[in-house]
Amino acid sequence: MLVAKIFIHYAMTPMSRLTDIAKRRAILISQCIGALVWSLHSSAQPLLDPQAIELQDVAGEFAFVRLQYDNYYNDGFGYGTWRTDFPSADSNFLRGVSRLSNVRVMKDPIVLRIDDERIYDYPFLYALEMGRSGGPSFNPKEKENMREYLLRGGFLLIDDFWGTRQWDNFYRAFTDVFPDREIIELSPDHEIFRSYYDIDGPQMIPVIGNPENYPEQDVDRASNHAILDDSGRVMVLINWNSDMGDGWEHTFDPRYPTRYANLAYQLGINYLIYSLTH
Repeated sequence: MLVAKIFIHYAMTPMSRLTDIAKRRAILISQCIGALVWSLHSSAQPLLDPQAIELQDVAGEFAFVRLQYDNYYNDGFGYGTWRTDFPSADSNFLRGVSRLSNVRVMKDPIVLRIDDERIYDYPFLYALEMGRSGGPSFNPKEKENMREYLLRGGFLLIDDFWGTRQWDNFYRAFTDVFPDREIIELSPDHEIFRSYYDIDGPQMIPVIGNPENYPEQDVDRASNHAILDDSGRVMVLINWNSDMGDGWEHTFDPRYPTRYANLAYQLGINYLIYSLTH
């Protein structure tokens, strides 16, 4: 019902009044009409079939865009932490979106730098490992472009960083981007956890090699934090002490527990649907 209401709003708005981000979002929302709200699958049953993982492009539909950024300790360009899990995680998430929703996808993931004007063509961006190597280092143009993109209606999902030291590195960088906005912790009953799947709040999804899901570093629970716009919309979603990217990347690896791979897709699709409907 929420998707339908948002779609009606966009359908009645002249396209000339919509930003590039809103135009793309309106197209994607139209595909969600009639989609089922999936209940949680059995943790023992994989959501994706490794025998049916080929994708076909559908022109003009959802593209997964990963942000390339420089790290404080100068290893970001070309070889930095932004590349973690690439491209397998990105491609498998696209397969999951195609398999588990009515959103049609472009099969090849995209990488863009933050100061690239093409980010305005895409309503959903993904970044990860933003606490390592001193955290991200943004130049003035990148800060300006990120602020403008997000305030126009864009959405940034930040994944896979752990512990208080990495949090401090991330926090330093993003409070510089948004010095006037608080980073808040989302409660388990926030609507983002029920935008498609019904999930009981933040989930700690482990890295490969940690099948028992022992806490990493000095924090023993996952949490989701956010930067909100003036209307209360989540424009930056921060997935702390959890690694959806490993769940996507290692979907078909027998060493990786199926229940955590499934959760990675369920959370990721929830965040995507939220970003398209808010």
